Amino acid sequence: MLLSHGGESARTAGPGSRWTVEQVLALAPDEASREAGSRLGSARPWSATGRTGGGTLWGLCDGSGGTPYRTAVDTDGPAYTCSCPSRKFPCKHALGLLLLWASGDPALGRGGAAPDWAEEWLEGRRGRAAVPAVGGHASGPAGPEAARRRAERRAERITGGAQELEQRLADLVRGGLAAADRPEYGQWEETAARMVDAQAPGLAGRVRELGSIPASGPGWPVRLLEECALLHLLDSAWLGLDRLPGPLAATVRTRVGLTVPAEGPPVRDRWLVLAQYDIPDGKIVTRRVWLYGRESGRTALLLSFGAAGRSPGPALPVGVTIDAEVTFYPGGGRLRAELGERFGTPVAATAPPPGGTTADAAAAYGRALLDDPWLDAWPATLREVIPVPSGDGWQLVDASDGSALPLSSPAVSRPGLWKLVALSGGGPVTVFGESGHRGFDPLAAWCPESVDDMGAGATVALL
Repeated sequence: MLLSHGGESARTAGPGSRWTVEQVLALAPDEASREAGSRLGSARPWSATGRTGGGTLWGLCDGSGGTPYRTAVDTDGPAYTCSCPSRKFPCKHALGLLLLWASGDPALGRGGAAPDWAEEWLEGRRGRAAVPAVGGHASGPAGPEAARRRAERRAERITGGAQELEQRLADLVRGGLAAADRPEYGQWEETAARMVDAQAPGLAGRVRELGSIPASGPGWPVRLLEECALLHLLDSAWLGLDRLPGPLAATVRTRVGLTVPAEGPPVRDRWLVLAQYDIPDGKIVTRRVWLYGRESGRTALLLSFGAAGRSPGPALPVGVTIDAEVTFYPGGGRLRAELGERFGTPVAATAPPPGGTTADAAAAYGRALLDDPWLDAWPATLREVIPVPSGDGWQLVDASDGSALPLSSPAVSRPGLWKLVALSGGGPVTVFGESGHRGFDPLAAWCPESVDDMGAGATVALL
């Protein structure tokens, strides 16, 4: 459930390990293949699909002709075969089959033995792998050595992309930011495509965000300069990765787009589901789920992805407590986690998590930036705050000391703001949300009247 990219990193996870949607899309040879593959990432055009526990996928995909295309993928390579005439590699049918698998579609259940045509292709691959090269050595690397070499090749490509991006940022600043809002200024999408080619989807995403800033309203040159500086910092960090401390290096790898697996012993706890919401981004939908551990006191963020209009999982009801294990990922803050085994059934939530003042939330975000300078927001629970109008927006005012946090622009424009105002009724409430440089984004709330003598109360989801 990590924000992860890159098919090559997924291959190091072992045969049969399911990839994420972004890892699949990173394999596409170009944007057109990415879009065409996304359209085939649902069960509708497929028939006779199946997979083995060893990481082989197969299926028949309807095409323009009368005969479906035979498509098979060996995820341990990865390697692809398809009867379509496309010269792209992988073709859109292979990408669609991989997306079907990545999204966990039940249509791609385990089908036992592969059909004859797929098995014949697999046997040919095994035979070629077993043929020794001149000198008695294998014709290609295998196992951990192959994974190491692939990782090195990908790192070299990312380094090349980062160096090119540094040059483009320097050209932008040298030429002046004023030119960036011209209609003919099309550098962003081209640069993002180059970062995808370099297998650095994290850099590509940040470059695409730059393209939207000139249309974001007054003051956009300042915001563009800030984001360019952060992108330059990320480039520089990657180019000097070997000089960084371990946790920061892990954060940089994740921000660039490399997969970093969850590590360490799982943490079993009674996890309160604080919030859940989806963020659509083109062909991908990202689901964010916030959890709070009653015994550990830790906050965890679950990330999952869906493709081609599919809803990502897991779907956890806001306001319940689940007895479960989660395993955290390395990197700054160690918030991102993977949901593991669940025990029993969800129960109604108890009291909200312990919280602090608005000043505490701002200070916590500042400390988190030391570990992850590219962090947009940090989770925070505010106790006894009152939503109050402020100019063109709103703010949360601390009832005890009068300190305040402005609400972010997305929060002000959402109907959930009026839920929060109605719940407060002018009185103090407890609010959970994300606090960052754009302000505070409220996601769930509790009011004193909703909490009984035993501390149990209802969670009001604001999204």
